[in-house]
Amino acid sequence: MSFLSKLFGPSVPKLTALELNEKLKFGKHPLVIDVRQPDEFRGSHIVGAKLIPLNDLRKHVKELPKGREIVCVCATGSRSRVAARFLLKEGFTVFDMQGGMTAWKQAKLPVQK
Repeated sequence: MSFLSKLFGPSVPKLTALELNEKLKFGKHPLVIDVRQPDEFRGSHIVGAKLIPLNDLRKHVKELPKGREIVCVCATGSRSRVAARFLLKEGFTVFDMQGGMTAWKQAKLPVQK
């Protein structure tokens, strides 16, 4: 294990907005967890995403499926990286979507309001 891995924990696999969209259309249909606040989520979110604000994630970790890929999403990628690192340490197969909802919207991908 490298010094940085010891210091910051294991690196989390990343997906782009387009890669997540492809997985949702044709892949294993990962569980998308939106770790933003409820008001941000209400504004717009990825269709089918489950809202679990970052501050509440620890309380809900036992409700998450271990046998399914999980993709963490936030506004820009900061909170989702923290969430994904936590879930990785808990034994989940998890990805962090780079750029968050900002990247999703820039790619003109569908949102639910």
